[in-house]
Amino acid sequence: MESFNHKLNLYIDSWMGPRDPRVRGWLLLDHYIPTFSLTLLYLLIVWTGPRYMKNRQPLSYRGVMVAYNLGLTLLSFYMFYELVTGVLQGGYSFFCQDTRSGGSADDKIINVLWWYYFSKLIEFMDTFFFILRKNNHQITFLHVFHHATMLNIWWFVMNWVPCGHSYFGACLNSFIHVLMYSYYGLSAIPSMRPYLWWKKYITQGQLIQFVLTVIQTTCAVVWPCGFPNGWLYFQISYMVTLIILFLNFYVKTYKKQDPSQRKEYQNGMASPVNGHSNGMASSDSVKHRKPRAD
Repeated sequence: MESFNHKLNLYIDSWMGPRDPRVRGWLLLDHYIPTFSLTLLYLLIVWTGPRYMKNRQPLSYRGVMVAYNLGLTLLSFYMFYELVTGVLQGGYSFFCQDTRSGGSADDKIINVLWWYYFSKLIEFMDTFFFILRKNNHQITFLHVFHHATMLNIWWFVMNWVPCGHSYFGACLNSFIHVLMYSYYGLSAIPSMRPYLWWKKYITQGQLIQFVLTVIQTTCAVVWPCGFPNGWLYFQISYMVTLIILFLNFYVKTYKKQDPSQRKEYQNGMASPVNGHSNGMASSDSVKHRKPRAD
């Protein structure tokens, strides 16, 4: 295995160029095989899990769900706070920021972005909870595509551009996840459901996040600062893909609801957000809910 990892590293490095030495030896970053294998395991569970649960009773994890969503809310807030303070400390530019000009702030950003990468592995649990609760209609293409690709994309980001212009999308996404996972956690508490009014705005916030990331990334193309152009073009392409997929989800979820569904959601039911509804046990939820996207 060590020989195979070495050969694969040589091949990836020949394609991508030299890695950033500041992350050498960090958990999961030296070799691509662990990240790729964990993604394959995730996809295998997505495929086999519903079959395993087909003739079994759905499981309810109300306490676990509250703790899980609270944990991700706190982690997301930590990442957002640290990224904002790191950007201010290093005097990062909105228009373009290379990976070597922020001094000690770069090291702070790198540390936080590793947690951001690792959080994408933790978020695989979103899908596993769907499977255990037999909410298979929530396991959409968008949901699986977004979860599977983010972990892999951020492995490459962490090895080649772990700071600088990479900060912006992660910062916005961490803020959105504070709102999102707090919603899921609170929706698991029945007495809180009538007060959860910000569900629809989370999806709008994500779409705004993607558009702002495209704008900010395009600035670095127009006014270059040494940040690799290949990464900028890839980021723009990926964000455009997410805009299309999430906009399609938003239209289907909020623009094509019949009046009875809309009234039901307004009455405080914890209906899915961006395809998510992991704050509710299946026995508490409505029978036909919109799919989860993220």
